[in-house]
Amino acid sequence: MEDILFTAIGLIILAIPFLLTAWNVFSLIWYLVKKREKVFYKAIEVISMCVGSVYLFIYCRLQDIVFENWDVPLYVFQRHSIISPNTLLTICIISLIAVTGYILIRFIPISRQSPIVSALGIAALYLGMGICLLWCIQTIRDIFLVLLPANCIIIFLRAVCILVYQKNIILQNEIVAMKRRKLSNILNRATNLPWVALILVIPLLGIIIALLFLFGQEPNSIIKAWTETADWTMSQRIAPPNLEYDGHYLCTVAAGGHKRVVKPIRTGVRRGHRILVNRQLCIANAFEQVLEERVPAFHKIVRTIYDSTGYPISKHIHSKYLADIIYFLMKPLEWFFVLVLYTVDVNPENRIATQYPHTQIPHY
Repeated sequence: MEDILFTAIGLIILAIPFLLTAWNVFSLIWYLVKKREKVFYKAIEVISMCVGSVYLFIYCRLQDIVFENWDVPLYVFQRHSIISPNTLLTICIISLIAVTGYILIRFIPISRQSPIVSALGIAALYLGMGICLLWCIQTIRDIFLVLLPANCIIIFLRAVCILVYQKNIILQNEIVAMKRRKLSNILNRATNLPWVALILVIPLLGIIIALLFLFGQEPNSIIKAWTETADWTMSQRIAPPNLEYDGHYLCTVAAGGHKRVVKPIRTGVRRGHRILVNRQLCIANAFEQVLEERVPAFHKIVRTIYDSTGYPISKHIHSKYLADIIYFLMKPLEWFFVLVLYTVDVNPENRIATQYPHTQIPHY
């Protein structure tokens, strides 16, 4: 019964983003046909974006997508950041401007919006839709990564349609003065707002790029955000080979913590794969080597238990801070391993130093 309950809960959780997507598509089509909406539609739009953001964050963690530059070696199964971390400020600022534009044209009464303000709001949404479209292209091979930006595009399009239609109704009911002024005639036609906003995108983007340049962002950072990556559709970089998880899963993960804490000493090779090595990992492997030599039957039991517990735990450790914690938690075992090595081995430091060599140790 519990299995059925957990399965049902899991299916509901997985279904929520797809149901919200279906609703947003339906509401867009409904408005285009009927030209009306319910009061709660705005709330569902906000819920869709908030829930989608949470789902996207959780999904990225579950899929081992880590926020690292393309040139940083990762562990097996991990993938590099979808956007270049160096350009994060640019993407965040443009996204913030897009959200501001959405709030402006959806939550401020249209009767209180001047034509220029409405056009700027739509221009901000165009920028947001551009970022969302690029995200969709970058992650097109994974539908779960596409859901949030696709929903944002639908919601932003709907916001533009609602603004243009309602603005047009208001303007039709008013007597427009100064008919001879071309600018007034252009801005006071609601149907002109979308293409006026499209023109405003260029100076708006120019202002954003100029301001971001003062904070160290390159002028072409909006392009490099997608190309200076690895593992994705528009990526133009080839990432270094992933580091292999060694048999000592927790010690291997711990070696990936902050350098000043875990003190990595070099990279090593195990089963043809490069791994990051610190003293703790070398000690753990040297201890296992002694077990395998002296008590092979006991070693087999220990290895079986550790394989069934250590690897599942290590898969959930993606943060350097968590790796630091694992490093400290493993310290008592490290001291015990050292004690055993210094007790049973004639040259314990030689054994420790020869673990995970860069090249195969010659046998004489």
